[in-house]
Amino acid sequence: MNIIVLQHIKIEDPGYIKDLMLADGLNLTTIELDEGEKIPDDLTKFDGMFCMGGPMDTYMEKEYPWLIDEKKRIKEFVLDLKKPYLGFCLGCQLLGEVVGGKVVRSNPPEIGVMDIKFTKHKDEDKLFSQFPDEIKSLQWHSYEVQGLDNFKDITLLASSPITKYQIFKYQNHAYGIQFHIEIKDSTVKQWGCVPEYEKALEQQLGKGALIKFDKEAKANMQKMNNYSKILYSKFKGDILNSK
Repeated sequence: MNIIVLQHIKIEDPGYIKDLMLADGLNLTTIELDEGEKIPDDLTKFDGMFCMGGPMDTYMEKEYPWLIDEKKRIKEFVLDLKKPYLGFCLGCQLLGEVVGGKVVRSNPPEIGVMDIKFTKHKDEDKLFSQFPDEIKSLQWHSYEVQGLDNFKDITLLASSPITKYQIFKYQNHAYGIQFHIEIKDSTVKQWGCVPEYEKALEQQLGKGALIKFDKEAKANMQKMNNYSKILYSKFKGDILNSK
């Protein structure tokens, strides 16, 4: 199977899920958009697309002009080709915008290890039916998807008290996941070195918050990695193999 991975900063890759994909022998084509790499013209050769997080926001097309083409190619992949898509954080927001929603500033930003609750639609979903009704999630975002309430092709799967669209799907093949289910032990410390992330973290949680955040993430890491295993297994078995 061939997977294209759209990255917006090198340290935000598919993390633990990447390890699982490589162990399974999947072929990964990584496009570092922030470094000027281009998305291939022919997307039909890819069985699935992963779109990762990043320090930029969806509206920053002047600062990051490659966002314009990225949105067009995601639309082609998801709406035209109807191929499997997983979007994390920024990748979730890009999907939300492409399918007709809007991306707005979160009030307040969500940063930390927080609870999300699944909706009743979880039980019928191919990816998330095996998840418990409530899970701990690692959040690190200042923007979120809104405006999808009346779209017949959108299913809301999970919410938090601040962010309604923590998980949503478009039809049955494209998923937006606002939180970071893909994290590893090293993730929080690595991301804490990114100026935009560090600033958001300290504004929300105060000076020195990184150490506490890292400790809390590691305390929940085993469960989070198990959720990644379930997600990947179901995505590979029930979504990729059905196309």
